[in-house]
Parts: sequence; C-alpha cells; structure tokens
Amino acid sequence: MLDFNYYFRVRYGECDMQSVVFNARYGDYVDITMTEYFRAFYGGFETLIQQGYDTQVVNLNISWKSSGRFDDVIRARVQVLKVGNTSFTCQVELTHQATNRLIANADITYVCVDAKTFAKTSIPQSLRDAFSNNGGTISINHAGDLAQN
Repeated sequence: MLDFNYYFRVRYGECDMQSVVFNARYGDYVDITMTEYFRAFYGGFETLIQQGYDTQVVNLNISWKSSGRFDDVIRARVQVLKVGNTSFTCQVELTHQATNRLIANADITYVCVDAKTFAKTSIPQSLRDAFSNNGGTISINHAGDLAQN
C-alpha cells in the first residue's frame, strides 16, 4: 500500500487561548489530509464523482496524545485499516515533525454512495484496486519548509 505523508504548519488562527491547536481543528486536519491522500492515489474525489460515486464520512474518532502549537510542522501519515463492501476506514497519525512526538490518532470511515441518489453502494473495483496496488511513498509538503520523511 501507499505510504502517504502530508506536512503542514499550524497557523495562529487555529490555536485557542491556551496557545494550543483548538480541538475542532484536528477534524479539519484529518479532512485536508484525506483529500490530499485521495488526490495522490486516485486522482481526487472528482475522479470518483465522474464515475458516478461519492463518499461520505460516517465516523471520525480522534484520540489526543499531546498538543500541537502555533508554527509547529505536523506530519500526517495515512494508513488504510479496512476496505469493506461499502465502506473503508483509514487512520491518520499526526506527529510533530521535528521530534516525531505523537499528537493524535484519528480513525475515519467513509461509506461509498451513488453520486446522484446518495444511496449506499459497493466500493467500485477501480477504487479497490487503487487501495491495494499503490506502492511507494508520496510526501506532500504544505509546511513551507523542506520537511524530510
């Protein structure tokens, strides 16, 4: 499977009064990471929609281990945990890039739906193939530095 890493920098407006990343922003981080992951291995959600399919998040669980702070560079690593008949689950691991300190783990489950009716449907074979056939490493850096894997 694809080893995917997404690097981003914590912005001031994402932090709360305690000078740490506000908890709701982690959901945004997971969503942005998954959008970049999907673009890297499948051409983006648009490719799926053009085929008559879409996805909807049905579950998102985040476990916090430490805090992100303003100007930290965070590495988000995606792992596919399970591909079922109509849904798939990924884990997004968020770590502090400089120290490799674990900040949070998030499990996110998507269900595949018909793009027009939004009725639940089986995951298309092309997406199944993409999940299993992509090897190698892709790193996307939106942090503004030369983060290394």
